[in-house]
Amino acid sequence: MAALFALAAVGRAAVLPDDRADFLWHDWQGGGVTVDGPSILVRKSVNDSLSFAANYYVDMISSASVDVLSTASPYKETRRQGSISADYLHGNTTYSLGFIQSNEPDYKSNTGFFSVSQSMFGDLTTISFGFTRGWDKVGEDSYQNGHYADGGRMTTWIGDADHRNWQASISQILTRNLLMSLNVETDESDGYLQSPYRSARYINPEGLVQTENQVTPNTRTGNAGSLQLKYYLPWHAALDGNYRIYHDTWGILAHTLGAGYTQPISTSWTLNGTVRYYTQRAATFYGDLFPFEDSQNFISRDRELAQYHDLTLGMGASWQFHPSWPRWIEKGTLNLSYDRMRISYNDFHNYTVGGGTVGVPLYGYDANVTQFFISLWY
Repeated sequence: MAALFALAAVGRAAVLPDDRADFLWHDWQGGGVTVDGPSILVRKSVNDSLSFAANYYVDMISSASVDVLSTASPYKETRRQGSISADYLHGNTTYSLGFIQSNEPDYKSNTGFFSVSQSMFGDLTTISFGFTRGWDKVGEDSYQNGHYADGGRMTTWIGDADHRNWQASISQILTRNLLMSLNVETDESDGYLQSPYRSARYINPEGLVQTENQVTPNTRTGNAGSLQLKYYLPWHAALDGNYRIYHDTWGILAHTLGAGYTQPISTSWTLNGTVRYYTQRAATFYGDLFPFEDSQNFISRDRELAQYHDLTLGMGASWQFHPSWPRWIEKGTLNLSYDRMRISYNDFHNYTVGGGTVGVPLYGYDANVTQFFISLWY
């Protein structure tokens, strides 16, 4: 029921997040990649003005994706992420700050963030500003052919990457049943911004396909804007829609269009469904197969920079309960969601099914995303 009455929550004066604990298990399977693991989030208020939160998140990754198989080796690794944050409420203004640390065997990330949210005009309008700063360290492992080279995992640290992100948003209650949100953001990155494991492909003078190291710019600036509408329906349901546009200095132009519907079927059960469509133009220096070696200053065959589109259909269910034991738990919810994704590439071919340059199919794959979590209010 909490998702359904999000509109009503916006109309209240600024409040701190509820004292709550979330226990999540997530699972992604698609394109030869499996990512799963747990997450635990705990929030606790000290008083009416100050609240703290801590999160621990784990990704267990097993990858044999098409680009890995074509130029590298399958691998397994675990990413562990921890974060702490605090919210301070003063009048109708909420100040939030926090720190996130993420560790993989070949990638380390430290991120700090700060935001301010102000409710005004009788709580009909809320404006927010935020800034995020990240410091990443990029490495390359000696993991080859399913085994660690030289009898053990060895990481060579090859570069650093810095990230800065600015966000601003405004939420406005337009009518008793309609809420609108506008969001804009700018992000800047500089340093080592490519994957050390992916290579570009080119045709040598003999007409054979060979690989070379990819080279991407060491700076990137992106801008995004989004619009979201939420409407409360007369039969105690909610409908929402959203659109987002993104463009960056690498030449990528992306559009995202989504919609969702939430319907309670009893005092305890709530069902929801979502649909999302995403389309992306390729980076200016991306190429599936280059005509010759060093054919341009920047080259990449990273499929995340290719032209592609995806369609995601999702469904979910939530069950709210009030346990009699232990007494310190006020209520809880059991939540299950499932998303089915179809990703199709327009200019990235699956060379794992053939070694030539003619007749190789374009790549595409299906992915399944499952999340199960328990929320407890205390």
